[in-house]
Amino acid sequence: MTATPRQVVVTGLGATTPLGGDVASTWEGLLAGRSGVRRLTDEWVEQLPVHIAAPVAVEPPLERLEARTLDRVQQLALVAAREAWADAGTPEVDPERLAAVVGSGIGGVLTLLNQYDVLRERGPRRVSPHVVPMLMPNGPAATVGLAFTARAGVHAPVSACASGAEAIGYALDMIRAGRADVAITGGSEAAIHPLPLAGFAQMQALSRRNDAPQAASRPFDKGRDGFILGEGAGALVLESAEHAAARGARVYATLAGSGTSADAYHVTAPEPSGAGAARAVRAALRSGGLTASDLVHINAHGTSTPIGDVAEAHALRAALGDALDRVAVTSTKSMTGHLLGAAGAVEAVIAVLTLRDKIVPATRNLDALDDEIDLDVVSIDNRSILAGAVLSNSFGFGGHDVCLAFTP
Repeated sequence: MTATPRQVVVTGLGATTPLGGDVASTWEGLLAGRSGVRRLTDEWVEQLPVHIAAPVAVEPPLERLEARTLDRVQQLALVAAREAWADAGTPEVDPERLAAVVGSGIGGVLTLLNQYDVLRERGPRRVSPHVVPMLMPNGPAATVGLAFTARAGVHAPVSACASGAEAIGYALDMIRAGRADVAITGGSEAAIHPLPLAGFAQMQALSRRNDAPQAASRPFDKGRDGFILGEGAGALVLESAEHAAARGARVYATLAGSGTSADAYHVTAPEPSGAGAARAVRAALRSGGLTASDLVHINAHGTSTPIGDVAEAHALRAALGDALDRVAVTSTKSMTGHLLGAAGAVEAVIAVLTLRDKIVPATRNLDALDDEIDLDVVSIDNRSILAGAVLSNSFGFGGHDVCLAFTP
């Protein structure tokens, strides 16, 4: 006889994004349909074919020591985690029952690249003694774990653009398995630098609408030509339902399930039929004891790439069949840009807010739906929805597929 898994609930939310320095301002920006994409003003940008990106709206408000010893990706993670923890009511929890699971697709790349410049131009004695802990991929998770004394485990999934979502799924598994009662989880990314921009541009992955930054990210639109590189962080406080009830916590939603799979097809391109992503969607439903008919909304991965958006549409149709016709789909990357390893975490926060307010933010810049995309994409106006289950999709280079399922 299989035991019923522990119910896991969301009690705290945190974010810093291109739309705002916290959850409230980010959500307000999404509902207003604002874009966080802008033209970069750095001198080096003129050397590149892409001049636009989506930096965070508010610089991380940190003490001087934190700013000096933490890479930007760690700083953003800490800002989001602090907001989520305060939003959860600063739970009293045995440190040995508290986990931190924070993913990043690239980690401290700004430190790595900038300190290499120091080494080359000024010599080894001028390299920062903090360089290794600042550049390591587990830096955001370690920073959050140290800040909150998380002793049940500190984990750092690295799965490209699926990292933040995979971290949340891993935290769900930890609580369900009884390894922790509370987890601070999410994702962070800060990679707006000439090298990542040049690399993505050489892959033809980025939009080149340099003269129209706010119109550049256009998921599912016929005229889309690539994603917008963004930065930011999202964090959630997850708890077992018993722990949350015992302390009288306010509960936003239930994290009902998560599903993962792998395309095993290509290091960057999605499997065209969406078969791998469809498996992740089905697995998330099974994990949450849900069916396709329970769904009311999907926050799509929807990056605004010509191939990726079509593959995701195929995946959703394969996984959900005719039930998909009754599901409101959106891509909030149309406003935030693509936050890489932080995307899944920020979009999980947005999915929870969608459940709370029963409203789906519209997809910006959707002027003409691609003929190959058979989805009911919310555009122009935000849409009210009934209570029901919500999915959040995240897919990453390497064929990583992650889907999270939330219920009221």
